[in-house]
Amino acid sequence: QVQLVESGGGSVQAGGSLRLSCAASGLTFYWYCMGWFRQGPGKERTGVAYIYRDSTYYADSVKGRFTISQDHAKNTLYLQMNSLKPEDTGMYYCAADRYDCYSGKTAFEYWGQGAPVTVSS
Repeated sequence: QVQLVESGGGSVQAGGSLRLSCAASGLTFYWYCMGWFRQGPGKERTGVAYIYRDSTYYADSVKGRFTISQDHAKNTLYLQMNSLKPEDTGMYYCAADRYDCYSGKTAFEYWGQGAPVTVSS
């Protein structure tokens, strides 16, 4: 049974940094596309970063500011967020899927419960 549990959300001022973690169980990263999604207030959920083995993909809005990574020993996915902007505010979800991996992918089989991020100006 796959479970994804996010942590590390919080409130920060614009220009600050946060690191989100997603503890995964019931899966092996090698076989899964992992993604981070964001849903801002009144907005649709959109993908911001993806990783599959050694390949990473980012939405244009976060390129150069966010970094996705994974620790295989800890079975944990990370999203390092730097130079945060108010428009980065939202609920952040990690997701896992066994098929395909590319920027813009939305069809993921497994989802975490979300971690809130608030960026104030």
